[in-house]
Amino acid sequence: MIDVLLTHSYFMFFDPKQEKAMMPYPPLGALYAASVLEQEGFSVRLFDTMLARHEDDIRASLEECRPSIVVFYDDDFNYLNKMCLSRMREATFTMTSIAKAYGAVVLVHSSDAADHAAEYLDHGADLIIIGEGEATLRDVCRTVLRESTGDFTVIPGVAFKKNGAVFHSPRRAVLKNLDELPFPAWHLVDVEKYKTAWKNRHGYYSINMVTTRGCPFHCNWCAKPIYGQVYNSRSPQNVVEEIKMLQQTIQPDHIWFADDIFGLKPGWIQTFADLIGKENISVRFKIQSRVDLLLESDTVHALARSGCIDVWVGAESGSQKILDAMEKGTRISQIYQARKLLQRHGIKTSFFLQFGYPGENQKDIQATIRMVKDLMPDDIGISVSYPLPGTKFFATVKNDMKEKQNWIDSDDLALMFRGTFSPAYYKQLHRYVHKVFRFHKGLLTLWNLASRKASFGWTQVRQVLLLWYYGPGILIDRCKLLYHQLS
Repeated sequence: MIDVLLTHSYFMFFDPKQEKAMMPYPPLGALYAASVLEQEGFSVRLFDTMLARHEDDIRASLEECRPSIVVFYDDDFNYLNKMCLSRMREATFTMTSIAKAYGAVVLVHSSDAADHAAEYLDHGADLIIIGEGEATLRDVCRTVLRESTGDFTVIPGVAFKKNGAVFHSPRRAVLKNLDELPFPAWHLVDVEKYKTAWKNRHGYYSINMVTTRGCPFHCNWCAKPIYGQVYNSRSPQNVVEEIKMLQQTIQPDHIWFADDIFGLKPGWIQTFADLIGKENISVRFKIQSRVDLLLESDTVHALARSGCIDVWVGAESGSQKILDAMEKGTRISQIYQARKLLQRHGIKTSFFLQFGYPGENQKDIQATIRMVKDLMPDDIGISVSYPLPGTKFFATVKNDMKEKQNWIDSDDLALMFRGTFSPAYYKQLHRYVHKVFRFHKGLLTLWNLASRKASFGWTQVRQVLLLWYYGPGILIDRCKLLYHQLS
């Protein structure tokens, strides 16, 4: 019998788009929580749903471990969890029922549970952990396992049923010195399973890390139920020590830094690059950043010398009108400058794009498509505006929302409020823009091959051959878009 079984809600098997991409990462949030609990002296195990096939798979762990407490601890650093997908919510409800049948106390920590505490409690959860979770989880486990009072009211950052109503304790302050946290409990992860999945599909093995928590910017569609409007950072020295530890143990080929914003603090990236060089560390990694931050000082040069090979930026739109409506705080000119600067330093640039924001019209949509064709990023990710509780955007469109308020999986892309065009139009637009991007990527490859700026390889040949697929597809999709626009 153990004290705590940690798990989470995200099943890649329930998200066909992500299963096809096959880029699985362990639940980093749960691994941090596990380390804190182990540091406190509790016995901990992990049931990792990422590569599991069914909710019933948790039964084997329950049978083997007989935990006193089961914690559904979603990964706060994974955007898939931040999307609050309804299929994963259902999975949590099902597994909660199973865990309760084994007599376990059930705790839940997630963005979705923070927004819908009553619903999770009604489905059997005993307590919801709201906000930054490690210290709160530690205190709750102390109360359940070591104290006789069972008084949760004195613990900041929790919600539970009291006298038939949901009681919320005061919010817990976030940890400012992130170096105090132990490194994630990677020894609980089936590393070989992840390594095999990555190597079989991509030929290399990638793991996830974080160097920060939170985001101080004010994009009005971005939900922040866990950390709020704060930003705290680990020291570059602490991060480099973790990289050294990981290279000595699980030996990744690549790291995804899952921070909302990587290296925001002035001089952080430069110090990090210096330490990487001093320690003679060879590492390849990708990050998320903002175009305005990339233009500061020698930031991009420092990223290049530290091992960064790919930067995802929230370009969002090619229309300044839409960026201003989103309160993004960036300029179209900065997107162009950042793309060209990263290109000069040999770093790939990938764009997050968003369609459907209120007020967006055909002119704005065409401006975004034109920006993609002008800059030809190395990859794009397309979404439609998604109103999440607690955001200014949600408050703006709330009265225009339909019955459906969450996507089922990450490929749902339903427009859940009354927009300029129909939901069917935006789904077709998603397909159309992807084809336009792939078509122009193929044309660029063909030009580079013809001018001997690129050498022949299977990837290049495939991009050229697919021109015959994407060309007619664009014409067909354009007709479908016109139909949806007029209907």
